[in-house]
Amino acid sequence: MLKLLKNLKKTWLSVVFIVMLLCLQAATDLALPEYTSKIVNVGIQQNGIESASPEVMKAETMNLILMISNNNEIIKNSYTYISKDNLSDKDYEKYLKKYPAIKDEGLYIRNKLDDGQQKELEDIISKLLLAVYGQKMQTSVNSQMSNMSGEQLEQMPESIISQAAIQAIKMEYESIGIDLESYQIRYLLLTGAQMLGVALVSMSAAVVIMLLSSRVGARLGATLREKVYRKVLSFSTKEIRDFSTASLITRTTNDIQQIQMLMAMLFRVVVYAPIMGFGGFFKVLTTSNVSMAWVIGIAVLAVITIVLTLFIVAMPRFKKLQDLIDRLNKVSREILTGIPVIRAFNKEKEEEDRFDVSNKNLMKTNVFVNRAMSLMMPSLMLVMNGISLLIVWVGGHNIEDGVMQVGDMMAFIQYTMQIVMSFLMISMISIMLPRASVSAKRINEVLEKEISIKDPKEPKKLDENKKGIVEFRNVNFAYPGANKNLLHDISFTANPGEVTAIIGSTGSGKSTIVNLIPRFYDVTEGEVLVDGVNVKEVLQKDLRKVIGFVPQKGTLFSGTIASNIKYADENITDEQMKMAAEIAQATEFIEEKTNKYNSEIAQGGSNVSGGQKQRLSIARAIAKDPEIFVFDDSFSALDYKTDSNLREALKERTENKTVIIVAQRINTILNANQIIVLDEGKIVGKGTHKELMADCETYRQIALSQLSKEELE
Repeated sequence: MLKLLKNLKKTWLSVVFIVMLLCLQAATDLALPEYTSKIVNVGIQQNGIESASPEVMKAETMNLILMISNNNEIIKNSYTYISKDNLSDKDYEKYLKKYPAIKDEGLYIRNKLDDGQQKELEDIISKLLLAVYGQKMQTSVNSQMSNMSGEQLEQMPESIISQAAIQAIKMEYESIGIDLESYQIRYLLLTGAQMLGVALVSMSAAVVIMLLSSRVGARLGATLREKVYRKVLSFSTKEIRDFSTASLITRTTNDIQQIQMLMAMLFRVVVYAPIMGFGGFFKVLTTSNVSMAWVIGIAVLAVITIVLTLFIVAMPRFKKLQDLIDRLNKVSREILTGIPVIRAFNKEKEEEDRFDVSNKNLMKTNVFVNRAMSLMMPSLMLVMNGISLLIVWVGGHNIEDGVMQVGDMMAFIQYTMQIVMSFLMISMISIMLPRASVSAKRINEVLEKEISIKDPKEPKKLDENKKGIVEFRNVNFAYPGANKNLLHDISFTANPGEVTAIIGSTGSGKSTIVNLIPRFYDVTEGEVLVDGVNVKEVLQKDLRKVIGFVPQKGTLFSGTIASNIKYADENITDEQMKMAAEIAQATEFIEEKTNKYNSEIAQGGSNVSGGQKQRLSIARAIAKDPEIFVFDDSFSALDYKTDSNLREALKERTENKTVIIVAQRINTILNANQIIVLDEGKIVGKGTHKELMADCETYRQIALSQLSKEELE
């Protein structure tokens, strides 16, 4: 998996930006419960009064406090006395509008204090305010507190003392003439606006993160598909067979999609979830009621238990899914490509059943996994709602006992949900990761596959003085994994201006020989030389540039007739294209089409006949105008007249070219300059038709099985 993540180099700036935004989002999300707590505790319950030390006090109240205080110095240093006598007329009018009581007597305004000084002042003055205002308070709790001794007050919970002090401050503010309703509304609007701003930042960060994560995932998917595709293009037939075409398609599509989906979530889990989990714990321990931390432990334990159970049950099926997709693709491909044969043998029902088995196996596994996963969310919601009820129940008792406020309980619920969700995200990724790991392993198998046919480190150039010469020197060949050689001691030379034909019984190795020329396979022993150079010592692209290869099974690509003929070079002129089609005897059926050379060709050439497909494949090789033409039984679908006309036209075009023809029909190669006769992978005859009829029994038997003596003579 980590090897694939190296492909994120192209998007590293986006990755860095995503990480920064995730940190920002986590910070804002962790801040939101504090604002909820402030709005409930301060804005609603305390009329917007934040501190247990009043911002402003009457001179009378200050004098009473100083009379009973042992910390007069701290209190005096925390407040500044103002009155009409020491204020300018402008400042006096401003303060008079805000604090009407200033006209009766002077006021004490709290100075700007740092957090430490503020906390110290609150601890001192909150208890003094209770002593001053105790008799005036209406609630029984506050009355009881007002009658307590200093020692008893010290033993009371800080939250109760703070709440009681706030009640005293309210009475003080009312006596000064402050409109508490306006004071409260102003606080709620300001705090609400701040909370909304934080929420907007969090939302914006989340949107940008998802956008960038999707782009990073899509870019990674595109990079992996490109690498896999390039790698597959470099595969020889051996590597293709090792994987199978169906499996390579699955690895290029479905497996890479799994990695792409994982990438969209990975950053949130690696960065966001830990910050939320640990940040939530820290906030609970520092700002909420620590005595309820055990509730979080229960929540996390319940989530882990549920996810672990599902992990154990569903994980084996996750690993099996990709193999089942491979199997379904393989069966589908076989059936779709073999439809004519299936219909010819009336095997539709059997093939439907075979597809049904693969399809149902995949369906059953998917259904089992999805059912298991569908149970997870209701179970987790049950846990989360149950935990919320537990917090409310425990928190309610704490509120009743005066050790906790309603806002703190609400914040605690939010922090708990954030912590649980972070563990849930980590659990979810732990479920996705094994399937993605299987996909990553399958992709790496392709990317790290050792290629059997490689370009040389120090390539040679083809010898211009030996242009078009193809030579086999004592070549032996065995297919990968085979126990014995298919070809034995093959030696011959094909020269420019000559036609070299290869004939033999089925399975004698004809196609194998011509596949060694463009280096689709490498020889086991011996050498294959093109233009006087061993094909292993030149670049594959340089070698194949001089060869026009027409395979045994003609392959056309979706597009037009023109695009298929010009496949070797898009810059081929229309005149060259038409000339190639004319030589390949394809002009007649092309001209009959409505759009002529612009007529559409379906995938695989399924909308043209076998003979038309062969002629277009031959035209494609002719349009390339190479040094060497290789026809691997490429005339088998042509009638005798078309075959004869094609060879006659081809002879004029390939006057100075090397032509190698693999054929089954004797009449195709009667006039060849050199005929190679194969039997069980060995050359049993070599010469012209006349020479072989006289000297080679194998050739004579093949010839007489197809033509009469009179025709052969």
